[in-house]
Amino acid sequence: MVILGIDPGYAIVGFGVVDSSGGRQRLAGCGAITTPAGVPLSTRLLQISWDLEALIGRFRPQAMAIEELYFNHNVTTGIGVAQARGVILMTAEKLGVPIYEYNPSQVKQAVAGYGKAAKRQVMDMTKRLLGLPSVPKPDDAADAVAIALCHARCSTSLLQVLR
Repeated sequence: MVILGIDPGYAIVGFGVVDSSGGRQRLAGCGAITTPAGVPLSTRLLQISWDLEALIGRFRPQAMAIEELYFNHNVTTGIGVAQARGVILMTAEKLGVPIYEYNPSQVKQAVAGYGKAAKRQVMDMTKRLLGLPSVPKPDDAADAVAIALCHARCSTSLLQVLR
């Protein structure tokens, strides 16, 4: 199964593509969709949609895993991220890619084995689980790879089969 992991944002959208088969995962690609500062938010959202369509066309994922929105302190930034997340969800739905959503604790638990793991622990485990020489860059891409790994590990759980 090819899984597209997404770390949503409007300046930077991290993506990670993981191929999961037979209980093993390998990194097929990762990076970031970036939008220029100083342009209207609507223009940035359109660019995210176009670039995501190109990614989906290139990798043909069977699932998209995306992090649920997490508001920290800056609500204004959170609103922009929420709008970008909506565009990302709409684009995947339009192209027929099944969507799975995970909160940060679920990602940490699936990848590092502890729902309150530090970001560095999650990144290190991502590197180890995929046998990579270094942690993917930028950080947004590393987060997206961890989200894809979370889905790979959760989708094979017996709990999913029993539902």
